[in-house]
Amino acid sequence: MAFSMAGGGPSRPQINVTPLIDVLLVLIIIFMVVQSMSKEKGLEAQIPQPATENAPQPEFSRTIVIQVAWGGENAPPVVKVNQQEISWNDLHSRLQDIFKQRAERVAFVRGDDDIDFEYIADVIDIARNSGVDRVGLLGKQQ
Repeated sequence: MAFSMAGGGPSRPQINVTPLIDVLLVLIIIFMVVQSMSKEKGLEAQIPQPATENAPQPEFSRTIVIQVAWGGENAPPVVKVNQQEISWNDLHSRLQDIFKQRAERVAFVRGDDDIDFEYIADVIDIARNSGVDRVGLLGKQQ
């Protein structure tokens, strides 16, 4: 028996990758089709709807608005809780009484343009110490 040594040695087996690529492309197409048929698309969003003409007006009796109004020259500002005037010393106890039984502890603070922010910050601090969890700031009343 004679062996030919021309060519440098025994031939090595080689993997044919063409069928593997075909299988991969078929799997990609299947996953794309399955994904496009899925019913879930992103997150559920709550979009505000336009108001209808016959819609009832919302009741704002639950909303607590603390207003800091101009008290005059060389005088501290006047504090009002829902249009009821309160002294600065009684503000903490009044807010504690209001928010004692409430589950929703949200208050809004509105200040006049002439008021220093120091007084607004004091009202926010008193509200937070009185049991208010969230304090919102309101702009000018139109």
